[in-house]
Amino acid sequence: MPLLEIYDLRRSFYGVHALRGASLTVESGRITGLIGPNGAGKTTLFNCVSGLIPPSSGRIVFDGRDITGERPDRISRCGLVRTFQIARGIPRLSVLDNLLLYGREQPGERVIAALLRAPGTRRREEELVERALAIAARLNLARVLPERAANLSGGQKKLLEIGRALMASPKLILLDEPVAGVNPTLAREIGAHLRVLVDEGVSLLLIEHQMDMISRLCDHVVVMAEGRRLVEGTFAELARNEAVQEAYLGRRH
Repeated sequence: MPLLEIYDLRRSFYGVHALRGASLTVESGRITGLIGPNGAGKTTLFNCVSGLIPPSSGRIVFDGRDITGERPDRISRCGLVRTFQIARGIPRLSVLDNLLLYGREQPGERVIAALLRAPGTRRREEELVERALAIAARLNLARVLPERAANLSGGQKKLLEIGRALMASPKLILLDEPVAGVNPTLAREIGAHLRVLVDEGVSLLLIEHQMDMISRLCDHVVVMAEGRRLVEGTFAELARNEAVQEAYLGRRH
């Protein structure tokens, strides 16, 4: 059974059809690439799947559960989380605090538990700090943990986005252009981190415009155009596909 199943997803904005019956599946244990020209509906698809906006119609099934129209927090608790093309950390909080905010099962969020500081509350907070420190270490963010998120470089903000997603203990991460605007060296480093995550059991659905990144990382690639799935396959197969070439380059007259 696929980890994520999307059936005939549609979404309109003031009469403009962003999604026109998009259907695709994401298998567990691999990196699936989602590519297509600007305006193809890729980010709108992510927004609908993650609960940021509701679809006009269609069905979304994650890990056997229908999550169509669910709130983002409930979808995240199911194990499906996302990152954004523009990093959305809280600028005035430290890197450590940004990571801790995304930890699951935080008893301190309840007023009585926060005031009483029961042993279970303190123990869970210690576990979350340990997890945040471990994630920061693996993403090379340990030395900037006390820094405000606003002070990070563009590449470090991308890594913080990934780190915040990992704090939620995900089964599937939707990554929206994780190396956009990042220098080539750091882009390769981010790619290596993503490959390790898949080896550890986290599945990825990845939007990216850098085709070299898609070709190196993705086990399977889905092409979108005009709000729906156009074709899918390996990157090598799609690079030779005339429909894909036409979607990106236009029709030759």
